[in-house]
Amino acid sequence: MSSAVRIEAFLEMMSAERGAAENTLASYRRDLEDAASAIKGGLANATSGDIRTYLDGVAAQGFAPTSQARKLSALRQFFKFLYAEGLRQDDPTGTLDSPKKGRPLPKTMGEAEAGRLLDRAAAEVAEPPPGSDSLSALRLHALVEVLYATGLRVSELVGLPVTVAQRDDRFFMVRGKGNKERMVPLSAKARTAMTAWLAARTKVPAYAESAFLFPSSSDSGHLPRQVFARDLKGLAARAGIAASKISPHVLRHAFASHLLQNGADLRAVQQLLGHADISTTQIYTHVLEERLVRLVNDHHPLAD
Repeated sequence: MSSAVRIEAFLEMMSAERGAAENTLASYRRDLEDAASAIKGGLANATSGDIRTYLDGVAAQGFAPTSQARKLSALRQFFKFLYAEGLRQDDPTGTLDSPKKGRPLPKTMGEAEAGRLLDRAAAEVAEPPPGSDSLSALRLHALVEVLYATGLRVSELVGLPVTVAQRDDRFFMVRGKGNKERMVPLSAKARTAMTAWLAARTKVPAYAESAFLFPSSSDSGHLPRQVFARDLKGLAARAGIAASKISPHVLRHAFASHLLQNGADLRAVQQLLGHADISTTQIYTHVLEERLVRLVNDHHPLAD
């Protein structure tokens, strides 16, 4: 069995058994095919030395430690699969160390900036910007309100089912990474924006029967995340916020940071974000540290 066939079998397992998303599968494919093209004896037959040489080459090309770690992670998963299936008697990645990588603080935005962004989106519903229309403005307003209210991943947001807006519930279930469901609360403002978009959307014949809240003629059937990211940057620029500072991911981080700044528990934020491990959420500990310093300075009797 060739390396290419084994890669396909691995990807099929990740999709069928672990519910890996298309983006995740595409990333695994790129990393494994890159390694297969670089390792002369064939990826499936690679030794620890072969993989170490490959990773050294990746580092020499200037790839960041995070990229190196991702490639090694893909290889670990691949060889773990081969071992479990009896296609290899060993795991050549078992003795390899992951490259050291820092944990950069996520880009975020202040509460005032987030408020300005939301206010601009609401204002454009009444008066769409040049080159746009009321339907697009309603959609963008709903997208931004729901994202900031829930902290959804952009793929979860654009793929929301229309049933979310058809119920007047304070919570809805979202299916995230690994096909796992979690409960997400929805603010009154976000519900109102979604309801307004739904009412407009049902009047468009091409959208009315779609199962998605944000339908599109794209292959997926829903609004592509790249289109939302582009529209969000345009909105930010019109709100006086540098487009380079904003993305759907930045708004997700703002959701988490602002919750923590205002007293939320780290584990509650972990659940809302859909992080499987608390260590992923701990990139926000700097927010908690700032809150504790402010708490002591404001309330300790001996604080200056």
